[in-house]
Amino acid sequence: MSTRKLTAITAATAGALLLASCGGDTGGGTGDATGGAEGGDDPIVIGISLPLTGDFAEPGKGVQRGYETWAKVINDGGGLLGRQVELKILDDASDAARVVADYESLIAQDEVDLVMGPFSTRLVVPASRVADEYGMLFVEPAAAAAEVFENGFENIFYAAPAIAPDHYNYLLDFIEAMPEDERPQTAAVAAMDDPFAQGTAYGLRDGLAELGVEIVVDEVYPPNATDMSAVAAQIADADPDVVIGGTQYQDAVNMILALQQLDYQPRMAAFSTAPTNPEFVEAIGGAVDGILSPTGYTVEATFPSNEEFVAANEELHGAEPGEDEANAYTAGQVVAAAVEAVGCAEQGDCQQDLIDWLHENEVDTVVGTLGWDEAGRPNGAHLIQQYVDGEIAIVLPADVAEAELIYPKPEW
Repeated sequence: MSTRKLTAITAATAGALLLASCGGDTGGGTGDATGGAEGGDDPIVIGISLPLTGDFAEPGKGVQRGYETWAKVINDGGGLLGRQVELKILDDASDAARVVADYESLIAQDEVDLVMGPFSTRLVVPASRVADEYGMLFVEPAAAAAEVFENGFENIFYAAPAIAPDHYNYLLDFIEAMPEDERPQTAAVAAMDDPFAQGTAYGLRDGLAELGVEIVVDEVYPPNATDMSAVAAQIADADPDVVIGGTQYQDAVNMILALQQLDYQPRMAAFSTAPTNPEFVEAIGGAVDGILSPTGYTVEATFPSNEEFVAANEELHGAEPGEDEANAYTAGQVVAAAVEAVGCAEQGDCQQDLIDWLHENEVDTVVGTLGWDEAGRPNGAHLIQQYVDGEIAIVLPADVAEAELIYPKPEW
């Protein structure tokens, strides 16, 4: 098989949250200091619905922190078009029907100037339909499943390096380059019934199958599953070389704990988003060495805006940012670049101008320079990270690696 082409605040709020950081001087915008006749000195209000409770609460809070950090940096620098930014954040409770109602309310009743996306493919897909109906630009930080980009919408843009099926491309290239007698021979897949979780896991599953790896378990469980013992038992009985978790957060923790109890020891273990969560190490008892995960972000990135982002997030939230924070911050950077370039930020014809500009341009962000195809798919690639000596580090690709990939995986 040929090498694959790589495609491109601190507490949850139960209701609405308005954030308006007091800015510094008027610098930082290319528009005039009044923001134009339409806006005057009024703030630019951005509507967002996030899962601050429910199944996706943990990553949802991370996205919230990232948006808040972006707003602080923008406002401290003088705002957008000389106007301060306000975030109006609603809690959709991880419910698809509620996220639709939230964006309907934000756009039609509150008449926000701009919107940005929630977390999770299950919420982004219905939310993007609402944004499309109103002709609104919709930059989203956390929905990488292929189906997000198959609805014919031109207004959606994913603010991360790659879509879900391509997240593990660097790992597949690594396995392909191994001597055949050292490659894993069998793999088990357990994925949440969620487009992103499945898309990420199945990209790795299908790539391994192309390399001749036998898939001995291929299970799907519901999003609200908490007892992972039955799935874990299937995996342990099959004793595969590789375990792939198409997971969010709590399901990954529960699955790993169940596998530990059964003393199943894989040679390679890869989970979707959970290892990027700051609570992950403690949640699984510290036995993290060797666990792999794709990521679109590292705090060590040398992209010009990353140092400012990391410092601002630490100041505002008391911790280094993770991938969820970075993706939200990136979404803000993408929106800001379009607004500053076009010179407007309001409902109406301005939205189409913003959409057209992003289709024709690239944006420098904390995850690199992003550009998009006609459907809003980004043109980059995800890094592969692994826990090494208790610390997470980039291990692939080799030219940006912070540590050497561990294989086989140490026992957990």
